[in-house]
Amino acid sequence: MIRLSIICSALCLSFCVGSTHAEKADQNKPVILEAESVSVNDVQQIYDLKGQILLIKGSIVVTGDDGHIQVDPEGYEFVDVKGTPETAASFRQRREGAADEFMQGHGTQVSYNAKTELLTITGDARLKRLLNMQMLDQLQGWKIEYDDITERYRVTPPSNAKPDDLPLARAVLSPRRKATLEK
Repeated sequence: MIRLSIICSALCLSFCVGSTHAEKADQNKPVILEAESVSVNDVQQIYDLKGQILLIKGSIVVTGDDGHIQVDPEGYEFVDVKGTPETAASFRQRREGAADEFMQGHGTQVSYNAKTELLTITGDARLKRLLNMQMLDQLQGWKIEYDDITERYRVTPPSNAKPDDLPLARAVLSPRRKATLEK
């Protein structure tokens, strides 16, 4: 249990990489949806998607098999997409700043709140930060939360996890100084 606590504590540290956040231009881009079926409630701004989902908004790309999108009165989207046992749900977004820096992840379920810029991946979750297609950071665990505003990762185990199941979280983190200098 101590090992899991140390790993989770290390993952909750803030990472400073300059002023790199989600690409702000994404906020003003239209949402492009593809799926086998789409149900739209324009009054409540709710979209339900089924089968081979592809959602694109600027540099954001989300895929999955069963999805739900809700748009709040301010125009921010909350996206919740699930995969299948054969195909995971996925998320990819370019980050502001360096031309080729991306956050990319997949798992059983992917949720993204555009207002709070919080990405949550659950179920065999994996998240990578890539620069010029080279991995800088890589996390895996049952549930990964990434707050793009504070630039914090958090990996948590399932509520029914047993100490014998350890390690439930794994991280490979690049030294910040080197990653920042190479930009």
